[in-house]
Amino acid sequence: QVQLVESGGGLVQPGGSLRLSCAASGSIFSINIMGWYRQAPGKERELVAIITRGGSTNYADSVKGRFTISRDNAKNTAYLQMNSLKPEDTAVYYCTALVANGARYWGKGSLVTVSS
Repeated sequence: QVQLVESGGGLVQPGGSLRLSCAASGSIFSINIMGWYRQAPGKERELVAIITRGGSTNYADSVKGRFTISRDNAKNTAYLQMNSLKPEDTAVYYCTALVANGARYWGKGSLVTVSS
């Protein structure tokens, strides 16, 4: 079992920045990939960014060049640095972890609101 707890969401003006954190606990040795998804009101959950244990990353086209995912394996924590935020980035952001046996775990989500 893996438990994930997100933090760092909130209200920010367009053009601003936020950093989300995702702290993992439990069977952390089995985590291969960590990532972030988001779900805006009335829309399906979508991939934002993922990072492997080795540090390889992948981003949704909509956030490339603005968001950066990183991972501190010693602290069992993943981060999502979000810059140049837009109103369309408003969503609940979910941390996810994919473990060696193929199971996926989710955090409870952190609301990010981009509004003036």
